[in-house]
Amino acid sequence: MTAVRGRRPGGSVRAGLTGLLWGGAVRLFVLHHVTFSINSICHVCGRRRFRTSEESRNVFWLALPSFGESWHNNHHAFPTSACHCLDRCQLDPSALVIRGLEACGLAWDVVRVSPERQRKAALHGRRVGA
Repeated sequence: MTAVRGRRPGGSVRAGLTGLLWGGAVRLFVLHHVTFSINSICHVCGRRRFRTSEESRNVFWLALPSFGESWHNNHHAFPTSACHCLDRCQLDPSALVIRGLEACGLAWDVVRVSPERQRKAALHGRRVGA
């Protein structure tokens, strides 16, 4: 087997170790840090749209790596909602996946929060269920 354009051929010990490093260790490192950031960063800094019993906040720059979980204040205000993004400008990739599954008939009874309930929760300054 010959190398293509200066690359080393796969099937070597080095290629296997490189695969373990990037496919295992680095992937888990990044995943855990993003996950732990949600419960640490999103309770310290960011914006609060709804007044909830804890100090949850929305952090926009964590939205993409966390697949929308960084809209943490929205999540705590409406915990059963499938969509954590409540504004058009908020990015929530997991909600897009759920919407796609719903369109294919693989998800049903999906809970979404109406704009009226959002306004009510924002005005009353407390959680209004979901």
